[in-house]
Amino acid sequence: MNIDSIKNGIVIDHITAGKGMMIYRLLGLEKLDCSIAIIKNVNSRKLGKKDIIKVDSDIDIDIDALGYIDPGVTVNTIKDGVLVDKRNISLPETITNVIFCKNPRCITTTEQELPHTFVLTDKENKVYRCIYCETKAETK
Repeated sequence: MNIDSIKNGIVIDHITAGKGMMIYRLLGLEKLDCSIAIIKNVNSRKLGKKDIIKVDSDIDIDIDALGYIDPGVTVNTIKDGVLVDKRNISLPETITNVIFCKNPRCITTTEQELPHTFVLTDKENKVYRCIYCETKAETK
């Protein structure tokens, strides 16, 4: 299989095998009008198997959403065919409008314009809680 290199854009690497499509949907990449390659189950010395997403456009991505879905991924920025930035992504301390509170009594249910903000309360177990009602978020 031959996947062309990109001139200007981003490469999301070290995605846990099987999570590539979830990240594709979460970041809204289907709305872009550029070439996108999703490579699944690539052999990796570090992970065994991994997914990779290549976007042939310099776009802004939601780093917090990416860190919530799959901490440990790397985001590489390519300019003129050269790697100019490599960022390791970890669990964010807070996330907003990535997950939504399921508590029917939470103020976000009645006040639709309020952002759904969650704070990391247990890093080891990846537990997030709503800042308004402290309901535990469902895990991904």
